[in-house]
Amino acid sequence: MSNSLFDPITIGAIPLRNRVVMAPLTRNRAVEGDAPMDIHVEYYRQRAGAGLIISEASQISPEGKGYAWTPGIYSDAQVVGWKKVTDAVHAEGGKIVLQLWHVGRISHTSLQEDGKAPVAPSAIRAEGVPTFDGTQMVDVSEPRALDLDELPRIVEDFRKATLNAKAAGFDGVEVHGANGYLLDQFLKDGTNHRDDAYGGSFENRARLLGEVLDAVTAAWDAGHVGLRLSPFSGANGAVDSDPKALAEFLVDSVSGRGLAYLHMIEGQTGGPRDMPEGVDLDGLKARFDGAWMANNGYDRDMAMTRVANGQVDLVAFGRPYIANPDLERRLELGAEVNDLDPDTLYGGGAKGYTDYPALTDKAA
Repeated sequence: MSNSLFDPITIGAIPLRNRVVMAPLTRNRAVEGDAPMDIHVEYYRQRAGAGLIISEASQISPEGKGYAWTPGIYSDAQVVGWKKVTDAVHAEGGKIVLQLWHVGRISHTSLQEDGKAPVAPSAIRAEGVPTFDGTQMVDVSEPRALDLDELPRIVEDFRKATLNAKAAGFDGVEVHGANGYLLDQFLKDGTNHRDDAYGGSFENRARLLGEVLDAVTAAWDAGHVGLRLSPFSGANGAVDSDPKALAEFLVDSVSGRGLAYLHMIEGQTGGPRDMPEGVDLDGLKARFDGAWMANNGYDRDMAMTRVANGQVDLVAFGRPYIANPDLERRLELGAEVNDLDPDTLYGGGAKGYTDYPALTDKAA
């Protein structure tokens, strides 16, 4: 029997009431101490009808921050703020996991403690990539290469963040290994020019990711851990000379770990779905032993068709969830969706954040 996008599914240790996922969406509204506030509680509560919410990316340490007003998961205040969010989502019957984030070189000295340079696998600046420093858009700063003896500290920050997420009441965590941030920078040969055990071969470039997954799944069993990858995407200037081979290697290397799911960006993040020559998404899914979450440019028909055909297990929707707090209901009914206000995506208050209307019973 074929599955429906609206059927329940259990991914790892996490039971979901449908297969519609709210993708992580950076909204830059954590103003005080990079901790979630009451406005975040309402935002996520409104969207608790999704089978799974993946929280906005949350830095695992002050060093991991790359944009103003993004939430963290390393301080007591941040844990308390997130606990209010998870309580609200659970009160509505929803499930939510926290995305663990270290931006690496996608940062600016003004966002780093004591104005230090951002860190990266290699001292290669992301040319033409902007960030927001709290007052204006600025080009990211030139990073410094991480020393070998610093890498255990990065791994430990991921482990501690996982424990904090568990304490904050999340249903799991998602390791952010995508979109040109730190772990993806190690994976891609365009950003990783190291000549030590963390550079060169696929095995070496994926070593840090493997160590992070080891640490995270030791802190919380693998059934509560997901992973996001974007081997085909050049987001934030992170490109690879052989993305097809990289994707196959990564899927093979993380299969067998018992992860709750693999969250795959198909094509360019937030852009075209075009794949490198020879890439077979169905074949990649067949190589993975857990739930396959697809992301990028899905509409209702494509999501329903690919789930029904067994080509994907879940579908993550990003921007549509910004303007439609009840997106999963609109998808199931085939109802119209609200238009997005692009001027309120990043920063600000309730406008464009918690004021989008849900369907009334009459409209439904």
